[in-house]
Amino acid sequence: MKFWQKLVAVFIGVCMLAVQLPVSAGESDAPDITAEAAIIIETSTGRVIWEKNADERLYPASMTKMMTGILALEQLNMRSEIMMSREAAYTESSSLGVLAGERIRTDELLNGMLLESDNGAAVALGEAMAGSVTAFAGVMNGKAAELDMKDTHFVNPNGLTEKGHYSTARDMAKLARYAMENKAFREIVCQPQRTIHWTSPHTKIFHAHNTNKLLEKYEGMTGIKTGWTQAAGGCLAVGAKRDGVELIVVLMKTPTPDDRFSDAKKLLDYGFEHVRMVKGISQEKGYRKVWVTNGQQASTKLYPARDINYPLINGEDKSKYSIRYEVPKIVEAPLKAGTPVGKIVVSYNGKDVEHVDMLADDVSSGFSIGSWLVKMFSWAIRLV
Repeated sequence: MKFWQKLVAVFIGVCMLAVQLPVSAGESDAPDITAEAAIIIETSTGRVIWEKNADERLYPASMTKMMTGILALEQLNMRSEIMMSREAAYTESSSLGVLAGERIRTDELLNGMLLESDNGAAVALGEAMAGSVTAFAGVMNGKAAELDMKDTHFVNPNGLTEKGHYSTARDMAKLARYAMENKAFREIVCQPQRTIHWTSPHTKIFHAHNTNKLLEKYEGMTGIKTGWTQAAGGCLAVGAKRDGVELIVVLMKTPTPDDRFSDAKKLLDYGFEHVRMVKGISQEKGYRKVWVTNGQQASTKLYPARDINYPLINGEDKSKYSIRYEVPKIVEAPLKAGTPVGKIVVSYNGKDVEHVDMLADDVSSGFSIGSWLVKMFSWAIRLV
């Protein structure tokens, strides 16, 4: 009898484990797709919902421009002008038509690159940041390392096929997730179309259309970036949001350009069917009190930058989520409201999955008895 009880217990345990693990390709309800590699992640945590050959190194094609785009937003003045070099102007598949020697504002060039997938625009942006394509590839690889993109190596800023230029679905999902945290990037890639202007030496316009055919056709679509070359096949990174759940799908090497869109719809549908969001901690209840030195008050409150909700994948248990506060015990005035001071770390089953900034209230510098006492006894406070 004991043997059968143990056997049943093991069986139940295996079943419970299966419920809590992300589904991989080949399981009974896995989406039927043409892509050689693919992944679905939940955006707020980056947790994997489903994957297929997600660590296979493949050509990423123009999904590469996500890296060029986010670096441009982080490093360049969007209102400055870029003069188109001969190398940039004569790069293949440069549909905007900015000629060598012409000047165009950085934000216009960036929009043209991300919507129309202009290869020359990517070269021009890379040159503006690092002086040359080769030097900029080094910047890209440095950022890739920062984002823990372990199976990625960039050679150019646009994704044209070159030896040594590769990535994986998993790494591209990390990049897409990071880029979509940038408000300006998110606003660009969700545009169905935009008129690109440049005025030097003559006024010109180009009507750019987003190459992402799912925009305005798939409910909740938020972007992100297409890719296609003969060697890479169809590549696509897309995001969508419904009922508080936001997903990112990356797929690589579909047989035809249209297959990437039909595959993405299947993967997004699958993801939304297998994830639900539950309430975690609100901004109002997630505050922490900290002491203040050199201020007009002795203490202040830090608040989460946003409400924290928990994605449950394949029927997971909310109780496996936990949080910890990584905030200082003492802060120094002045502090401007909204200044990040520490963070909340969200974990699932003991693994860190999300960081949320803790933001300060407005704290003016000055003098108060309480703040003076905090400074006097700061050594003791830190020991508590």
